[in-house]
This record gives sequence, C-alpha cells and structure tokens, in this order.
Amino acid sequence: MMKADELSLDIQDVTIMPDHVHLFIKASPAHAPHFIVRQLKSYSAPILRDELPSLKSRLPSLWTRSYYIESVGHISEDTIRKYMEDQEGK
Repeated sequence: MMKADELSLDIQDVTIMPDHVHLFIKASPAHAPHFIVRQLKSYSAPILRDELPSLKSRLPSLWTRSYYIESVGHISEDTIRKYMEDQEGK
C-alpha cells in the first residue's frame, strides 16, 4: 500500500473480515497510533469506493471512527498473530 510506504509502516499481516479489518503493523514511534489509523482509513476509503461500487452508498463515511490498538509487549507477537489467524474462518 502506497500510504504504508509513505509512513514507513511495515504491514506484517492483514485479515479482512466482513465488517472490519485486522492489521498487524510495525511502525516507528514517531507516528502516534491514532494518526496511523486515520491516515490508512482516509487513504483507503476512496480507493475501495472506486474498486467496489456497492460501497459508494456508504456515505459520508466508509470507515467508523472506532479502532482498537494493542502493542506487542503487553501481549506477545505470537498471540496477536494467532488471534488474527483464528479470525479468518469466522
């Protein structure tokens, strides 16, 4: 994703769910987590609407303002990866 490159983000894993997305990202502490989320949501919304016309009816916002962030350290990287893998079949 071009925005991830622009922000020097390393997207480790992605799980796409019917109504949300799980991202496992390694990022510099120079960017606050809420800044990263806002940048990725605002960048991806018009692209998704162009590629998936059915999303054009989701106005004014494709994404909600909500998000959840957990940092590796409080829980392990393996725990995060396992959670994301487990979500794929749901």
